[in-house]
Amino acid sequence: MNGPYVLALGDVDAGRIADVGGKGAQLGALSRIDGVLVPDGFCVTTDAFRRMRAEAPSLDDLLGRLARVAADDREAVRELSALVRETIEEIPVPGDIAAAITGALARTGERSAYAVRSSATAEDLPTASFAGQQDTYLNVVGPAAVLRHVSRCWASLFTERAVTYRQRNGIDHRTVHMAVVVQRMVFPEASGILFTADPVTGNRKVATVDAGFGLGEALVSGLVNPDVYKVRDGEIVDRAIAAKQRAVHARPEGGTQDVVIAPERQREPALTDDQVVRLVRLGRRIEAHFGRPQDIEWCLVDGGFRIVQSRPITTLFPVPERDDDDPRVYISVGHQQMMTDPMKPLGLSVWLLTAMAPMYEAGGRLFVDATPRLAAPASRAALLDLIGKGDPVIRDALETVLDRGFVPTRPDAAPAGPPPGGAPAPIPADPAVVAELVDRNRADVAALKRDIRTKTGPALFEFLLEAFQEHKRVLGDRRSMQAIMAGMEATWWLNDTLEEWLGETNAADTLTLSAPGNITSEMGLALLDVADVIRPHPEVVAFLQGVEDEDFLDRLGKLEGGAEARDAIEGYLDRYGMRCVGEIDITRPRWSERPTTLLPVVLDHVRNFGPGAAAQRFERGRQKASRKEQEVLSRLRALPDGEAKAAEAERMIDRLRTFIGYREYPKYGIISRYFVYKQALMREAGSLARDGVLAGAEDVFYLTFQEFHEAVRSRRVDEGLVRRRKEAFRSYEALTPPRVLTSEGEAVSGSYRRDDVPAGALAGLAVSAGTVEGRARVVLDMADADLEAGDILVTAFTDPSWSPLFVGIAGLVTEVGGLMTHGAVIAREYGLPAVVGVEGATRLIRDGQRIRVHGTEGYVEILTDGQPPA
Repeated sequence: MNGPYVLALGDVDAGRIADVGGKGAQLGALSRIDGVLVPDGFCVTTDAFRRMRAEAPSLDDLLGRLARVAADDREAVRELSALVRETIEEIPVPGDIAAAITGALARTGERSAYAVRSSATAEDLPTASFAGQQDTYLNVVGPAAVLRHVSRCWASLFTERAVTYRQRNGIDHRTVHMAVVVQRMVFPEASGILFTADPVTGNRKVATVDAGFGLGEALVSGLVNPDVYKVRDGEIVDRAIAAKQRAVHARPEGGTQDVVIAPERQREPALTDDQVVRLVRLGRRIEAHFGRPQDIEWCLVDGGFRIVQSRPITTLFPVPERDDDDPRVYISVGHQQMMTDPMKPLGLSVWLLTAMAPMYEAGGRLFVDATPRLAAPASRAALLDLIGKGDPVIRDALETVLDRGFVPTRPDAAPAGPPPGGAPAPIPADPAVVAELVDRNRADVAALKRDIRTKTGPALFEFLLEAFQEHKRVLGDRRSMQAIMAGMEATWWLNDTLEEWLGETNAADTLTLSAPGNITSEMGLALLDVADVIRPHPEVVAFLQGVEDEDFLDRLGKLEGGAEARDAIEGYLDRYGMRCVGEIDITRPRWSERPTTLLPVVLDHVRNFGPGAAAQRFERGRQKASRKEQEVLSRLRALPDGEAKAAEAERMIDRLRTFIGYREYPKYGIISRYFVYKQALMREAGSLARDGVLAGAEDVFYLTFQEFHEAVRSRRVDEGLVRRRKEAFRSYEALTPPRVLTSEGEAVSGSYRRDDVPAGALAGLAVSAGTVEGRARVVLDMADADLEAGDILVTAFTDPSWSPLFVGIAGLVTEVGGLMTHGAVIAREYGLPAVVGVEGATRLIRDGQRIRVHGTEGYVEILTDGQPPA
């Protein structure tokens, strides 16, 4: 049977994807597993598809046009994909291909019924399943019908949904080819899907079985609700038997039909308990063979199971790799750092090399193992208390895991003795302490810049490994940590105590306004000063509105007022150009590398503000905070023992305003060091690219720091590794990282468990007091921001790089965040009502809707339907 156009299914294995597509390769691999029965059949190879394409040169032009269409241009995708399908279906199957197919049918049963199934080369892959993107035809009878349906499978490579899916996954249509699987049809008593990991929670220990009567198309098409079983450790732990009113059966003459199930059978289980357990056992064998959780299509025939497909479940969030099988509970680092996007390998490895605590990578994100602290009662209580202050949703998720007994309790460690030299003295509320810390940080960065200049080649990497140790010393500086905690503890004390004494909620929010020394809030205000320089020069404004390339600063100086504008922008970049969205990933483009990122914000400031807005705004905040302090102290003095209470509150307000601004400086210092590292590393990457070791300098982003070091030493890079890492990164971009993840793969979702949120409102965490109503602007990329005065910013997360937007908005809503994360701190300093941690905010709130943000109570009301922005 084997030849260039037809391969027997039994002769195909997982290494033949290029010949038989993902589905064909998977079925061939399945047929080789002991105890797994796969219906017999053959594959029409991709050579046949290419031969068919050669018969119609016009296809190349159509595919070129299709490749240039944007994925969101649905009308163009619909029209062009329909034209491609029509062209393919009109091409007769070439004679030698038709002969090979009919010859294979003669050997397997010419008059038998067959399933004719498309099998693309970008299908059922570890990083993109493409499930349901191409077509399958059941109960096809006779050679002529099989040939016709082979053509239809070829054409289904260009269904609208398949084209859009490929475009969104960055896959060129012209590089994907279609094979076709032709299998003997089975006529099952029951069929369905087995997930060897729970597709909802991600738990790898729990298998889920969906089952219905007849062919599986009834389930896939949504014609019936299936019976659902959950199986753990060989036992059914949950079941739901549905009323299965209909089923899909084969027609004698070919094709399928819906049939009504007799009422007395509708509530019967499609499988016995023994069959469910046996099916899961078979699924575990398949999972072990492929090395990852599987989505398995099965049929029950004469009491035995036939497997008609198995593909990887690509929607599961990966689990950190460990050397043991002990239960582990991981907390997302990205939710603390306000960057839940995936990081590239170089970014991950540099962060791991510079981090203070051990971390684990999964799905391009970082996690910390909280298990040791959760296991001991004393450290558990301290951890839950600390996390609960910042992000109650994470605390609730951890408590959910603990309530299940997932983490075995261990004795508390023996109390540690006093530190050498005794306990550190409390840090005084003296601005000179902060000034000293800032000066020391600046000196450290300046020394790094000076010392790294002469380092190249392998010596650079040795130098950086030493610099990373200094980096960790800076991070762990005891005095710096004391200053950070002093500001945070003062905030907590004021909020808790003033609520108890005065009944006032979140009083510290107003007392924080325009706190001195906050590098992040200063960064936002400084861009208003840049706008002041640009605003008087219409020619400069018009020029900046049309800028598309990154070398615009060179041309800007030639315009009237352009030299001053250029100097203002460059001055801003000198101080803040190391920042960017997702800045904890060293591979992300910095503002100095991509200054056009800032132009939409600058131009919004030119349009929406007048001269001197930065100083005016800061002074208004400072005065409001001062008035609030006097009001609080006056009210306290009127209470019993009021003078003592007022004195204690005044001391805490002084500590708050002395130290809360410094909360942002260590991150600025870290990112300043990161930019120095990156500039040196990119010089080496450029050398590798010039020597042809890399296709492009940014390919080093897909190497770890250690691999990059070896590439510089050996002048060799594995191109296949880079390609695989790029594919993996694309798959990670489609995943949503959980706040809490267990070693069983379960993504544990916490909740606020509140009864004070009005019906229909979206619950979140109150981080900056006040109530504001306005137009929601849903912004997923800072570069796409188009804000008017009074708009409310709705986004997934904000890190310090978003602060320039904060000066032009009236309120803030994010999906991720905590009380002491950067967005919350800056929102308080600017006096913006803010609610963070609103699950699904960018999906549930539509751009242009009118919303009301309750920053004191912690919820968001949606008031009107969205209107297109003016």
